[in-house]
Amino acid sequence: MTSSHDRHPTVATTPLISIIVLNWNGEKYLPFCLDAIAKQTFTDYEVIVIDNASNDHSVDNIEQRWPSFQVIRLEENLGFAAANNLGARTARGNWVALLNNDAYPRPEWLENMVKAIQNYPMFSFFASCILQANNPHLIESAGDIYNVSGLAWPRSRNAEYDKIQLDTDEVFSACAAAALYKREAFLQVGGFNEKFSSHHEDVDLGFRLRLQGYRCLLVPEAVVLHVGSASYGAQSDRVVYQVNRNLVWSFVANMPGWLFWKYLPVHILSNLVFLFYYTFRNQARAIWQAKLDAIRGLPATIRERKLIQKNRKVESNEISQAMDHNWLNPYTLGNNAEKIRRLGRALGLDPKREARLNHQDERQR
Repeated sequence: MTSSHDRHPTVATTPLISIIVLNWNGEKYLPFCLDAIAKQTFTDYEVIVIDNASNDHSVDNIEQRWPSFQVIRLEENLGFAAANNLGARTARGNWVALLNNDAYPRPEWLENMVKAIQNYPMFSFFASCILQANNPHLIESAGDIYNVSGLAWPRSRNAEYDKIQLDTDEVFSACAAAALYKREAFLQVGGFNEKFSSHHEDVDLGFRLRLQGYRCLLVPEAVVLHVGSASYGAQSDRVVYQVNRNLVWSFVANMPGWLFWKYLPVHILSNLVFLFYYTFRNQARAIWQAKLDAIRGLPATIRERKLIQKNRKVESNEISQAMDHNWLNPYTLGNNAEKIRRLGRALGLDPKREARLNHQDERQR
């Protein structure tokens, strides 16, 4: 790790990009993240570090080491969603880039994101190509896939980065460990749903953005290494609880019109399957508590649904086209669909891709 950064961001009165780094007890990871930011080849940015009441001294001396970086020290842990929303409201840039404290962007990350902004103005949020920091030849996420059951998973997860052809292509949503959003759009839809706290909150945000006509693009050249689950553990009880509670709320609030009734049976079935799956994995308390709390929260979620659906600007068919429709994929995390997609592209059988990229939605900001 370098002891000082190589470049200083050249921040104009209004920077193009505001990078928000959320930290909680990240002493082991945060310095690597901030050093990676400081080495970006694109420099019209500001950096806002939001510290969620850490007790490990991870934000001590940041202003001395990175003088241009701003630190907001919170007196209590607001959670992932609320803290990032605070960062977005504080930001001055036209675009908000979110980075976890254990995410390390390669030097050209921002530069390639800005090229995508310029080349694809019909898109309003962008997904990074996230690699596994401990196995950098493997992909962690290339955007999110959202299934009609209400479950979501990372696209191309565990594929070998050097052996797979990742195209600049539309995806349902972006993993918020390393993502870029038009700030105006982010704030218009209310940012992350703060009752989610963490996990699946980025998928939910992506869904609400899509309901407003905004679209998401994968930028395969925007590469970030991510340790992943540094705070809670990949399949900890907390993660199981948060994901399985939040995906119910997101489905109920966001699934539009006739799609809700069409896929509600599939949603219920998938919830039952994972109830038994995690029960037999000795995580019964986490999964049952998640579903019980999801049910308890349904009255508030239904009120949210009424407002979201009243204000949506796209038809249900357009949302349907952005989702994965294979009812079996949630139980294999889409592995079969991913293999078929790769084979089709290798054979040149993806004629709809250019149409997706060139499609100009009249509602798109």
